[in-house]
Amino acid sequence: MSGDLAVAVGVFFGCALSVVLLASKLAKFGDVLAFHTGWGRLFVGSILIAVATSLPELSANISAVRLTPPNPELAVGNVLGANMVNMFIFSVVALIFGGKGFLQRVAPQQGYLILLAAIMTGAALLFGALRLQLSFWNVGIAAVILWAVYLAGMRVVYERRPWQGEAGAVEETGITLTRAWVMFALVSAGVVVAGFFLAWSTDRIADITGMASSTLGIVAVSLVTTMPEASATVAAVRLGAHDLAVSGLFGSCVFNVTILGYADGFYREDILLNQTEPAHFVAGGVAVGLILLGLVLIMGRHRIKQGLANAGLALMALIYVTGAVAVVSLGG
Repeated sequence: MSGDLAVAVGVFFGCALSVVLLASKLAKFGDVLAFHTGWGRLFVGSILIAVATSLPELSANISAVRLTPPNPELAVGNVLGANMVNMFIFSVVALIFGGKGFLQRVAPQQGYLILLAAIMTGAALLFGALRLQLSFWNVGIAAVILWAVYLAGMRVVYERRPWQGEAGAVEETGITLTRAWVMFALVSAGVVVAGFFLAWSTDRIADITGMASSTLGIVAVSLVTTMPEASATVAAVRLGAHDLAVSGLFGSCVFNVTILGYADGFYREDILLNQTEPAHFVAGGVAVGLILLGLVLIMGRHRIKQGLANAGLALMALIYVTGAVAVVSLGG
C-alpha cells in the first residue's frame, strides 16, 4: 500500500514539474503570435493562451471520467477549483507587480471577458443544481448551452478587443510565425500528456488515502493544472504584456467551464454536470465571487487608491484560502 502511494505521489509531482517547465514558454510564443497575426494580446490571451494553459484540465478531466471506475467528482472539482486558483494567481501576481499600477495597465475591454467568466462559472453551478437529464449523443443539454454561451461571448470579446494602445508592442524576436505556431503546438502537446498522468495519479491517491475525489480535484489537482496559467502569467508580465497575462487567466476560467462539456462526451454512466457535491458548490461560489471582485478592481482601477487596490487584491487571496479550507473540511 505504501509503495503504491509512493508511486502515485511521485507521478503526481513529476507531472507538476513537467507542467511548469512546458508552460514557461507559452507566454513568449503567444506574444509572438499576437504580434504576427495582428489579433492583439487580449484576444490571443483569451483564446490561445487560455486554451493552451487549460489543456491539463482538459486532459485530466477526460482521463478522470475514463478511469475504471469513472471519477466524475474529480473532473468537476478540477474545473471549479482551477477557476478559484486562477483568481488567486491574479491577485498574487497583481500584488507583486505593482498593485494599482498593474491594474492600470490592463485594458478596460477585459471587462467583457471577465463578465463572461463569471456567467459561465455561475451557469455551471446552476446546471449542477438543476440536474437536467436531457442529453444529445451522450452530452447533456447543459453542456450544449454552455458551449453556445462561450461562442457568443467570445465573439463579443473579439469585437470589443482594443485596436489601439496595447501597452508595450512586442519587439521583433526573430521568431517567424510558422515557428511560433509549431513551438506553441509542441508545448501544448506535452501539457496534454502530463495532464493524462496527473488524473491517474490523483485517482490512485484518492483511492489509497480515502480522501474525497471532489476535494482532491478542487484543492490538489487544480493547483497543479493551473501551474501553466501561473507560469505564463508571470512570463507575460515580465514581457510587459499585461493584457496577455490577465486575459490568459480569465480566458482560462471561461474555457475551463466548457471542458465539462468535452469530458461529458467521454462519461458513459450519466451526465457529468449532474455529479456535483456540496464541495463543488462552495468552490464554484467562491470562484464567481473572486471573478466579480477582480472585475470591480479592474474597472475601478483609476478611481481607487493604491492602498484600497492592494487591500482588494489581498482580500481575493484570503478568500481563496478560506474557500480551500472550507472545501477540505467538507470532503476530508
